[in-house]
Amino acid sequence: MIAIALAATGCATAVLVSRPAASPPPPSCPQRWGGDAPGGWVPGSSGLDGADRSLVPGRPVSAMICAYPGDNTRSGGERLSGSKTLTDGAAAMAHDLDYLPAAEKAQPGPCTLMGGAMTNYLVRFVYDDGKVLWLGTAEEVNSCVTTTNGTVSSSSYVGPDITAAYRTGAWRPVRPADPCQGRFTGRRGQNERMVPEGPVSVLACGQPNRPDTPPVRREHDARAAQGLARALNSLETRPGDNTCQQTSNPGGKPFTLLFRYPDGPDATVTIVPDCSPTVNNGLLQADADAPVRELVRAVSPHAR
Repeated sequence: MIAIALAATGCATAVLVSRPAASPPPPSCPQRWGGDAPGGWVPGSSGLDGADRSLVPGRPVSAMICAYPGDNTRSGGERLSGSKTLTDGAAAMAHDLDYLPAAEKAQPGPCTLMGGAMTNYLVRFVYDDGKVLWLGTAEEVNSCVTTTNGTVSSSSYVGPDITAAYRTGAWRPVRPADPCQGRFTGRRGQNERMVPEGPVSVLACGQPNRPDTPPVRREHDARAAQGLARALNSLETRPGDNTCQQTSNPGGKPFTLLFRYPDGPDATVTIVPDCSPTVNNGLLQADADAPVRELVRAVSPHAR
């Protein structure tokens, strides 16, 4: 049996989130980063309603981003280099971050170990009643970062979006021209079921046939997406570690399903036919039974 890491679902880090002491959050950017890893730290947890279910609940009226550049080979204690208050988009930023899957502990997973530059970020959200919520995350060369509000955490990687907001003063998330080559952040609810309710289509993305060609793909309509979601949600799931064991029976090439919704990010599910467990959404894994295997084989971008 061979252990295989499922890199297609995106990177996550096994770093434990630093739990801050129960104290009032600071009124401005701390002068130093208080964690010892990229992301995963805030200077004070929030008692805001919903912060135990979502990274950024509700509609904040302002957002200030604090930047702490450094190097991931010597992480910890980075000095504050500057701050930027968004001139536009605090509520939109919260709306997008609210869609990311979050739980009490970020799900660990495989990660490359390249050394290089990183920037830790704290985002200070303020609400119209004066309450404050801090979010800690980072942009890092391996894309392996824990994002936390001090109560719940996520392994979804949003570093480039935070960097863009810090540089421009506005929230405009970076969207890839090719969704099959984008960052797969996952969607809220995927820690409870394989595919959240309401997909309107599904895009199946497979590895390119040659290195110099784009990924192969097949688009399927709402009926196919909803039927596939029901089938995947019928499987018995368990918390995933983004690995699987190779089986002796070849079952085809791996691919990723991007379930699309009218609003918010895709729900991503990776299928590795010759592995057990076969199905993985980055937070949950499941072994596919024969009917589900036939169904996912029919929607595969590699199907003839």
